[in-house]
Amino acid sequence: MENTQQPYFLIVGLGSSGLSMARFLHAKGQKVVATDIDPSRTQAETSLKDLGIPTQIGFHDQTTFNLAQTIVVSPGVPLDMTYLEIAARNGVPITGELDIFSRYNKTPVIAITGTNGKTTTTTLIRDMLEACGLTTFMGGNIGTPLVEYLMDDKQADWVVAEISSFQLDLAHNFKPEIALLLNVAQDHLDRYNNFDAYINSKWGIFRNQTSLDTAIINQAIDGFENRIPQISSQIFSFSSQPNSKGSDSKKSDSKTAQIKTRLNARISGYHLFLQTQDGFKDIDTRTFTELPGIHNRENISAACLASIVAGGNMQGIITALATFKNLPHRMAFVRTINGISFYDDSKATNTDAVVRALESFQTNIILILGGREKGTDFSQLIPQIQDPAKKVTKQIIAMGEAKEHIQQILGEICPVLPVSSMEDAVKKAYDIGCPGDVILLSPACASFDLYENYGARGDDFIAQVNAMANTLTNEMAKGVNNGQ
Repeated sequence: MENTQQPYFLIVGLGSSGLSMARFLHAKGQKVVATDIDPSRTQAETSLKDLGIPTQIGFHDQTTFNLAQTIVVSPGVPLDMTYLEIAARNGVPITGELDIFSRYNKTPVIAITGTNGKTTTTTLIRDMLEACGLTTFMGGNIGTPLVEYLMDDKQADWVVAEISSFQLDLAHNFKPEIALLLNVAQDHLDRYNNFDAYINSKWGIFRNQTSLDTAIINQAIDGFENRIPQISSQIFSFSSQPNSKGSDSKKSDSKTAQIKTRLNARISGYHLFLQTQDGFKDIDTRTFTELPGIHNRENISAACLASIVAGGNMQGIITALATFKNLPHRMAFVRTINGISFYDDSKATNTDAVVRALESFQTNIILILGGREKGTDFSQLIPQIQDPAKKVTKQIIAMGEAKEHIQQILGEICPVLPVSSMEDAVKKAYDIGCPGDVILLSPACASFDLYENYGARGDDFIAQVNAMANTLTNEMAKGVNNGQ
């Protein structure tokens, strides 16, 4: 390793966030070294070497870790890596992208976290603020690393940042002016020792806030009342549960300190009652057809509250909602074939997201599940699958690494058909379906057993649905031409 006697920042992991971090710190005049265990990171290696940044690709070297001034860990890198643990024992500070960003950033931040709905809510807030005449930079876990904003000459009124639990795990100093917690459900149990550790990570978004900052929280989250007294910021809340309570000051059920919260957004059916300076506004969400389901009404509530706190107005908020286009692979309608409707919800990578998807339909469903598990508890789907009052999940198509586990857990309450490919899943689902049915890809699993990401999985689903439609059309045309 060259020049190890000089202090340097060691970037561990060269995905998009790690690559941007290396370039940013280099531009700030810091000495940077980068490493990634993945031997395929040759393009990143070349781009960094062109800047004069030393790289170690395809291997890690403990000496490189131990001699670093600071180690900056990318979100996808597990924190229990032996190289990191040894370096930490040797006194090397370990940090993440949020704290580096905070060190240099001067623009107020709206930070959004939660198990599900982060990207939709982040995008909604961006659109609402822009429609209100405010400028924004949108980044974070949504795709564009936050340090990219620091390397741009354009200044925004707000940074709107989607934040993952992996990012929060190393966020010791990150302090957003407005922080949102949308929901918490079991996920990433392949990364965390237990569910409590994951929960604590999510609530950590409020850790450094002061009384000058704002927290926006879903009252339906388990432990809401017990967590509130630990938060220093001004608290706003929203809820879709009919028994939610809201007042200026009340005692928690756990008899802890007074809870300084108010129910600022209440969801009743399709209506959202939003508190503003002019009183409560009634927003009928049925006109926003791109945002179906109770989960999206919660996302809308959170986005509206954040936008109002950030200086937005109702006119801009309603304009943004009316023009919003659903993001790919999130309850996205694909097409109807002979009365059977196909929906792509490939982004549903945990069971809570699948429950939300199932709640959105009032008809029979053929559910395509499976992929790579993340400590997935498929039994959490049982109450929704067995709820005949709303709809019937008439068939489960199981694919990927999890298919045997799915059959084991759900096979006794619903027919489960294992398949080997997306093409097979789409064809078998269509053969089983009847006019009026919905075929829903909502996997409850990661995609990495068969695909690069959930987007590639959703794209394959769409391609297979369209290919099958074309085949059926051609077969019908041939039958007509043959006089059948």
